Amino acid sequence: MRLGFITRIVSTCLYSDDRYSDTGFTINGTIYEGSLLIVENKIMTWAPKKFSDITPQSLSIFQVVRPVPEILILGCGRNIFPVDPKLRRFIRSTGMKLEAVDSRNASSTYNILNEEGRHVAAALLPYGVES
Repeated sequence: MRLGFITRIVSTCLYSDDRYSDTGFTINGTIYEGSLLIVENKIMTWAPKKFSDITPQSLSIFQVVRPVPEILILGCGRNIFPVDPKLRRFIRSTGMKLEAVDSRNASSTYNILNEEGRHVAAALLPYGVES
């Protein structure tokens, strides 16, 4: 698993507005290109470039993160894809629930749960990803 720590942020808000990019995300006014993992308000680059690249290995950080987030919001890109049963079992084995949606809705769901004070993580492919 390849991760690169980018920054720690005080509060996380993923914006989906006119400046929204098919290749990345705008977080607190800063544009980040590519796939991202957000865990405990830490933003990390994330290796998967398309949905089929998302494997238990690509999410193995969740085997060591404590406390375990109660839910992982998986942003699938432009479309929603069925999550492989092996990946679903892996996520469940960590103690997390899974919500797989398109990346724009993933951003909104993350914002709502984070604002409610819920312990949530996000694994996000850019919205422009179609497979």
